[in-house]
Amino acid sequence: MSLEILTIKGSEVISKLAIVGGTHGNEFTGIYLLKKWEKRLALVQRSSFDTEMLFANPNAFNENKRYVDHDLNRCFEQSQLEDTSLASAEQVRAKEINQLLGPKGAARVDFIIDLHTTTSNMGPTLLLTQKGDFYNQLAAYITMKMPDVIVSCDEDHKDNSEHHFLSSIAPNSVMVEVGPVPQSVIRQDVYDASEEMTFHILDFVELYNLNDVPKLPETVTAYRFIESITLPLTEDGRRNGMIHKDIQDKDFTEIKPGQALFKTFDGKTICYQGEKSVYGSFINEAAYYDNNLAMSLLEKITLTTYSE
Repeated sequence: MSLEILTIKGSEVISKLAIVGGTHGNEFTGIYLLKKWEKRLALVQRSSFDTEMLFANPNAFNENKRYVDHDLNRCFEQSQLEDTSLASAEQVRAKEINQLLGPKGAARVDFIIDLHTTTSNMGPTLLLTQKGDFYNQLAAYITMKMPDVIVSCDEDHKDNSEHHFLSSIAPNSVMVEVGPVPQSVIRQDVYDASEEMTFHILDFVELYNLNDVPKLPETVTAYRFIESITLPLTEDGRRNGMIHKDIQDKDFTEIKPGQALFKTFDGKTICYQGEKSVYGSFINEAAYYDNNLAMSLLEKITLTTYSE
């Protein structure tokens, strides 16, 4: 195995880091963590980098909504940021945030941690949208410190410019996703897990900067996004069913061929028709009902911590 100094996009050292909360206005956990940390900056500062914080979508928070016009976390693809004709509340806010933290492709900050919650039973989840030894070792460190954390790789084959996530402004980033918690509600267990995972991420970045990352487990179990599937719909696009009770709250649990996925309102069971087992995440996520999305399907993978 190789233990040479890790390198990441843009720099060999992370000197400026931003923590973002409130990308979705009704995900309160990150917003109230920011309020806490703004009063106690020492909690999120480390010796080798500067930490700043950003409340991403205060207008949506004030209206107690996920977003005002568009999902802010879908507005950061490079082409969208450069399109001046896109002028909804979130599209304008995305351009403002891009100027504050970016610009994307030549960002002022080296690393973004974006805090999210979910109504799905995902527990504490570390979302990675990029590949590489740095991210594999970060995942190994986090799961070593918090064994209940799940690592999920979300379209990590894409170039950063193609990602529409807010965190993709920076050359390097992660998302913290913890649930279940209802929209516009704070739960202490979710709040505490979000804070703990954030602190461990900050600690890893510090160790990385100081070239002092400890010996880590050589592999990490993770899950990689395959596709999203919708709820049962009628021919004219109306919702016609629900998540089957057998997989409700079973995020990251194996879904075998032939297993029940949905129950239609007229009593029919719809089963998974794939040829091999998959795993679900964001199962019955309330925020995705506007697109009738039922869940994400994932494959189980192994991340190798050290390059051969």
